[in-house]
Amino acid sequence: MSSAVGLYGNYFEDFSVGNVYRHPLGRTISETDNTWFTLLTVNTNQSHFNAHYAAGTEFGRPIVNSGFTVALLLGLTVGDISQHAIANLGWDDIRLVQPVFVGDTLYGESRVLEARESRSRPHAGIVTVRSRGLNQNGAVCLSWRRSVLVMKRSASEADDSFPTPATAIENED
Repeated sequence: MSSAVGLYGNYFEDFSVGNVYRHPLGRTISETDNTWFTLLTVNTNQSHFNAHYAAGTEFGRPIVNSGFTVALLLGLTVGDISQHAIANLGWDDIRLVQPVFVGDTLYGESRVLEARESRSRPHAGIVTVRSRGLNQNGAVCLSWRRSVLVMKRSASEADDSFPTPATAIENED
């Protein structure tokens, strides 16, 4: 019986300048997402959690906490950009282009701007991308430039960490 290996994530060698990744998952934002994140981060701006207050703002309803929106886009990009990251090195030029509301679905895409070998870590390289989040209508809601230290396939951390099963799945039924 042969094994199939699932591919998830890119190593440094997989990135080329100009590559565009349309991250495959979208995520609809719920009221619970917004409220919990706002409470967890002790954000007291009422435009995120007080519908009566938010009705009097220019948006007429609560807006999603921008910290949550940034974190969600980051999560959407992990499978393609940083699944094999050693560390995030920084985010620059974060732009919140338009508000996000409960019920919106966020999608992400990233374009590789730079990819270079690390000068201090021979087992890794630095990948810089421009990522942006789009709502269900295709409107850009936020964007940033992000640099990530990504391991090479030859890195010791790249070894398969899946445990060896005590019994083979082929023996079960």
